[in-house]
Amino acid sequence: MKKLGLLFMTVILLGVITFSNELTIYTYESMSWIEDNLVQKFEKKYNTNIRVIKLGDAGGIVSRLILEKRNPKADLVIGLDQSLAVKALEEDLLVPYKSKNLSKIKDENLLFDKKYYLTPFDYGAIAFIYDPEKIDQELKTFEDLKKMNKSIIIQNPSMSSTAQSLLLWTIAIYGENWKEFWKSFKNSILTVTPGWSESFAKFEAGEAPMMLSYATDGAYSYEYYKQVKYKEFIPEEGGYVQIEAAGIVNKNKNQDLAEKFIDFMLEEEFQKEIPLNNWMFPVINTEMPESFKYAKEPNKILSIDSKQISENLDKWLKEWEEIMY
Repeated sequence: MKKLGLLFMTVILLGVITFSNELTIYTYESMSWIEDNLVQKFEKKYNTNIRVIKLGDAGGIVSRLILEKRNPKADLVIGLDQSLAVKALEEDLLVPYKSKNLSKIKDENLLFDKKYYLTPFDYGAIAFIYDPEKIDQELKTFEDLKKMNKSIIIQNPSMSSTAQSLLLWTIAIYGENWKEFWKSFKNSILTVTPGWSESFAKFEAGEAPMMLSYATDGAYSYEYYKQVKYKEFIPEEGGYVQIEAAGIVNKNKNQDLAEKFIDFMLEEEFQKEIPLNNWMFPVINTEMPESFKYAKEPNKILSIDSKQISENLDKWLKEWEEIMY
């Protein structure tokens, strides 16, 4: 009996060890490329198992974390940008971690969270991309977008970090008059999708000649078509740069592995995969593919104070919905 009892306890302990040695990651749908080889390399190095759970766009990650706040299921989240970070920190969803690899980050301005709740891993400017064979008029300013009758696909800022950046972009330009811009801009929008992936599928299917995306799409076009198939439009008022980051979930079940994965994300092995998979710029200096000479960067970068975002984001999102729906 004693031997059976000992064996039973051993099985239970082994089960606990196996459970605690599993890292659960929440990220967005188009980040699935990390499962191709990077996850496997990490698993082999640390003798662990990783569960990657994809939740549509980055906005869905924060919503899920809030729902699970009392009993979180994830250890690590990947893909929160500056605006989504505000909500995550307000809700006390993350714990700080200062990675040993932070010194590798090439520009300290990329460290938008000085308290280290979030660690940047890539960045890129928001832009409108369009098919030049279908749009021949000259585009210069945001005002020109009002003339694109039912021709633009965007995402929902309540669910999409890209679209939330667009909303903040317009607020940075128009200030208190941003709602007047959207009331006119609404007529130019064909459809609003939950996330970027759905928008891009519709755009490539030819449903609309323009969509909200990133300024690196020229690089994507050259890489796959050996020509710049689409053009990027960043209004002359200035561009909005989105910085994506990873954070460790509050009350997580595996702090050690979550920390190690963040360190891993700032290694050359991970960072070199970002340009041709996430179509963003890596945060450390690494050799860039030839196609990225076609990636566009804004001449002027706009931003909004994080405190202003924190105090107003929920109100802005509600006002946006009232205008659009």
